[in-house]
Amino acid sequence: MDFKSLATQILMNKVGSANNAGVAESALNELIGGSKDFDLGDLVGQFTGSEGDIVNKAKSWLSDGTNESISASQVQDAIGGDKIDAFAKKLGIERDEARNSLSKILPELIDKSSQGGSLLGSVGSAGGLAALASKFLK
Repeated sequence: MDFKSLATQILMNKVGSANNAGVAESALNELIGGSKDFDLGDLVGQFTGSEGDIVNKAKSWLSDGTNESISASQVQDAIGGDKIDAFAKKLGIERDEARNSLSKILPELIDKSSQGGSLLGSVGSAGGLAALASKFLK
């Protein structure tokens, strides 16, 4: 299982309207500008490239400590309204639902995909991805 497949499964599990893998995958692509290869590093870069409090929140997700929460409006500030709108449109949901869902999903996804401040350090092999998937889907 590659990381994009894992992220797709998590989205499908957490957002009720994301009940089609192709649609969920396409929606995830919208968050990083339509790239065919979902790169969590690119997505994290959108948060760490932001200013102020959002950077500290993103760092908390990457670290091994407590995760700071992020508001729906902060998600939009980091990712951008156009990308949020495209994500929501792909899933057939309203912008507010998309922002709220992402504010819950992204910190957990990034946290579970990092260790000691390094993105994907805890994932490693396909077996690591399977273990990571089981954490999310419980």
